Amino acid sequence: MSDDSKIEVCDCYEVHDKLIDCVKKTMLDEDTFVKLSSLFKVLGDYTRIKIIYALFKTELCVCDIAEVLNMSQSAISHQLRILKSARLVKFRRAGKLVYYSLDDEHINQLFNAGLEHVVIG
Repeated sequence: MSDDSKIEVCDCYEVHDKLIDCVKKTMLDEDTFVKLSSLFKVLGDYTRIKIIYALFKTELCVCDIAEVLNMSQSAISHQLRILKSARLVKFRRAGKLVYYSLDDEHINQLFNAGLEHVVIG
């Protein structure tokens, strides 16, 4: 039986200069890494993932989202503010109602990639 928590390391120290140079030349700038890290932090919340899943299916108003997730409108609004500031959701007004949807196709792709990773492996 193998121990999946064990990290394998090299038995010797050998630096591959060409590979290192290739990676360093294409390394993203620090600001991009910070933004990407922030995006994944937003996506790291269970409730926000459930909201994204619901919006992946269809556009919903805050009342609908609250009902689907069995949460208060206030709690949903708080999460939607975070999702909106991360540009993951957008909204439109229809009279007294505010409908939310995923911001663009990239969010669908991101969600599907994550879902495929955890379900299919």
